[in-house]
Amino acid sequence: MPLASGRDCPRCEDRQASSRAQRHAVAAAVDDAMPYASETDRHRAIDRQLHETVTALAWAREHEWEQVRAQQPVAAKARAEAAATRPAVDEPATPAAPIVLPSPQTTADDVDRDLVLEDLTREQVLDWRTRAARDHQVVFDHIAWYGETSAQRLFTRAFVADVQRLSRLGHLDLGYSTWERS
Repeated sequence: MPLASGRDCPRCEDRQASSRAQRHAVAAAVDDAMPYASETDRHRAIDRQLHETVTALAWAREHEWEQVRAQQPVAAKARAEAAATRPAVDEPATPAAPIVLPSPQTTADDVDRDLVLEDLTREQVLDWRTRAARDHQVVFDHIAWYGETSAQRLFTRAFVADVQRLSRLGHLDLGYSTWERS
């Protein structure tokens, strides 16, 4: 089945190759077992043997899945027991404090400038990222206000690096011009 890219699906190609190989193996086995049979007899024998092989493989696969499904409740119970008996050493004694990233030039008047990234909701983070994708100045303003570390955590390190790299390219700004001569 072709994908949107126009190429065939690799998984489908693998399945087709596997089916062809299985059919060739069954045909070779039937040819060895029935060397003097007519063409129609050989085709019937190949189809019958292929059907039996595929059916046997399907039943074996279903049997394996039944075993897996039967073991799932036992495994879940074992995980629950292991979690209940886990020593308290793994758990922190006190909850970790949220990371507050102050601006680079923090003064007494700028206390409200601290941005606690952990307090942002998912929608707020997505809003910041959407605005930054539309206008890269949002990233530079965030860096100036909260620092580069905060910007890297909020927008991702790679996005901040791309914005900084693109800003150094010095894009040609033609601005607005009229058709009239000044």
